[in-house]
Amino acid sequence: MTNTPLGNRDLMRAINRSLVLSQIKTFGPIARADLARRTQLSPATITGITAELIEEGLVYEKEIGDSSGGRRPIRLAVNPNGGYVIGAKVMEEHVVGALTDLEATLLARQTLLLDGRTPEAVAETLGQMVRELAAQVSHRQQPASNSHRQTPPRLMGLGVGLAGILDVSQGLVRQSPFFGWKNVALRDLIQDQVQMPVYLDNDVNTLAYTEKWFGAGQGINDFLVVTVGRGVGMGIVVNGQVYYGVRGGAGEFGHIVVQPGGLSCSCGKQGCLEAYTSEPAMLLQAEAAFQRGELARCPQTPDELVQMAESGESAARKIFSQAGNLLGQSIANLVNIFNPERILVNGEGVRAGRWLFDPMCAAIEEHTMPGLRGDVSILIEKLGDDDWARGAASLVLHELFESPIKRSWETEVA
Repeated sequence: MTNTPLGNRDLMRAINRSLVLSQIKTFGPIARADLARRTQLSPATITGITAELIEEGLVYEKEIGDSSGGRRPIRLAVNPNGGYVIGAKVMEEHVVGALTDLEATLLARQTLLLDGRTPEAVAETLGQMVRELAAQVSHRQQPASNSHRQTPPRLMGLGVGLAGILDVSQGLVRQSPFFGWKNVALRDLIQDQVQMPVYLDNDVNTLAYTEKWFGAGQGINDFLVVTVGRGVGMGIVVNGQVYYGVRGGAGEFGHIVVQPGGLSCSCGKQGCLEAYTSEPAMLLQAEAAFQRGELARCPQTPDELVQMAESGESAARKIFSQAGNLLGQSIANLVNIFNPERILVNGEGVRAGRWLFDPMCAAIEEHTMPGLRGDVSILIEKLGDDDWARGAASLVLHELFESPIKRSWETEVA
């Protein structure tokens, strides 16, 4: 029995600590007695763990609620300024960084152009970004209570999100569509630059973590995040855990084939969903429509294409309608396969508004199995680069709040 994970005393303590911290984050301010009831841990264990968390500045005590004549009840809450985390979204030409507190509140941001497209150049730029954001930490000290004025805030890690197939447990970029990398040990390169824990993941998965801990996925065990924009991606949360597949490749929603033998995709195949519904794909369709004389001008940006649809150009509206229909059909398939409680649609492509999403919603209604449609809600959210960077910061918060056992389940299948 001592050779099993549950027989390891240090691991058990780590599990209990994460459980207590997670419960305080979810239900705080909360009394110790309620913590014991919710966690099924003994009062002595709760007292020991909470004392440790208070000493570290991650949790603080606050008097709250009515008193029957004696001392007002003391409850525990997560100290949002007990530490800081940094998240970064890596794109083709630049990186966007976000400094957040322990509640993922954005406190500072930074955008830096990449000096090169090699893994080493990207790691160096991320190192510079971390140093510039870290310099702002001392100006962000806002202790939650007088008892913590002597507890200095600290950087607890860096989360990095980027497009591609990643082996999260090994810190490897198995394939990057934007940079052309294969099997790059990017986490180690970044860690050499920043000298702090680094967590690497697909950028859509980082949004899934943010939604799970702080967004529209809170309290929902089964939901999907679908992103549309530069590409088409998906984050999968099943039974409260982000699902990775065998080696981290789960969620390549944009590369399901919707038109066999159709348009060429950046992945090398033909007929992928992304080749019809991503913003670059729709701009290519607009260029072809312009050459056929169907559009008055050739739009150079997604915003221009949206403006043309708004102004009444039928060819522009048709491009969005066709893309929305294919996207809706594909999302209906997701509903039929996963039976999720919620699907969150976000990304830069949300700027298309009703021209894309009215036909998408109509197609979802048409193609979802009738007995399943009532189980799922579809929410469309407009997110910017800061949200993606904040999502990457949630990788660090996931490490802080999630049980080591649950984290091991995720990395074992990644």
